[in-house]
Amino acid sequence: KVPGAREKATRTMEPGARVTQPTPSSRRLARILGHFEARVPRSSSEGGVDSKANARLLSDVSTSAPLPSLFRRPHPMVSLTNEVATALRRNEPVVALESTIISHGMPYPQNVETARRVEETVRKHGGVPATVAILEGKIHVGLTTEQLEKLGKLGTKCHKCSRRDLALIVAQKGNGATTVAATMYIASLAGIRVFVTGGIGGAHRGVEKTLDISADLTELARTNVAVVCAGAKSILDIPKTLEVLETAGVPVIGFGVSEFPAFFSRNSGSQAPLQINSEREVASFLHASDKLSIQGGAVIAVPIPMDQAGNASRIGEATKKALAETIEKKIEGRNITPYLLERINQLTEGHSLSANINLVLNNAKVGTRIAVELSKLRRQAQ
Repeated sequence: KVPGAREKATRTMEPGARVTQPTPSSRRLARILGHFEARVPRSSSEGGVDSKANARLLSDVSTSAPLPSLFRRPHPMVSLTNEVATALRRNEPVVALESTIISHGMPYPQNVETARRVEETVRKHGGVPATVAILEGKIHVGLTTEQLEKLGKLGTKCHKCSRRDLALIVAQKGNGATTVAATMYIASLAGIRVFVTGGIGGAHRGVEKTLDISADLTELARTNVAVVCAGAKSILDIPKTLEVLETAGVPVIGFGVSEFPAFFSRNSGSQAPLQINSEREVASFLHASDKLSIQGGAVIAVPIPMDQAGNASRIGEATKKALAETIEKKIEGRNITPYLLERINQLTEGHSLSANINLVLNNAKVGTRIAVELSKLRRQAQ
């Protein structure tokens, strides 16, 4: 016996017996079955995946085409609707949607009506909408009609959740509406690559004194979710926002334009660092990024359609007035953006809100088309 050598295990066999080695395909099937048994939610509560759905998923896996190579297991603390879970498993296009626009963006019932219009737009263009929210401490990706109604009625009673707030709201079994940063993080847990919103946060005006920079920018630097938006909100310091994103290595793409859009307006005065002109090209870019294992998201900045754009000068004047009021009233932190958007809407007599809704619907159309093209590329790569 050689000192230090490992002893090999032996087993007795009947004479003439053969050892059947597991084939690669059988090992792979076992891993897939084990994955679904361990990971697919078994809750029969509303919006969750029940035991019958689990059985159907296991049956489909054992008899249908191979699992998509880029399929990601959803996190066990994330509850998917049956529709979203099935779409992700089949590598169909799923589009994440935030919920702060529902709770803090506009009053009930207009908020719920707008949310439904956005979801309908995603479906119309071939995708599955996945609105993200926290209800009674449970993280939901995809909401039922009843859950969407509940969220709309709660309104500002919902906690506005960024990444830092998620664990506390879950622990306290509270209700939370997710910001861009939180929605990105939860979408990544669910395995969703494309997220549609109105506009991202950024560096606030006067940032050199306040250091007020949105957590959206740091999330973009570390979470692999593409954010389709109308650029940064016009209440922000857009040149400094773009500088922060450049430092963080986040690709910022003007969709069909060379100038970075400013939410209500197609023009910000700042150039977009990159330009891509079609949904197929954006999908190819995202697919290449995945294959290169590049960490972080991307900003796909889509200008509001020309015939729906807000009156830039009118909104600009309203923005300046509202910003001055935040200083006078000492409104700070997370309360700034909701106040500004509401006040600007008042000063423009509803014109800014109308533009806001139009740009979100347009972003949903473009974002869904990107998700559809990305799904095609992933299937081709199998």
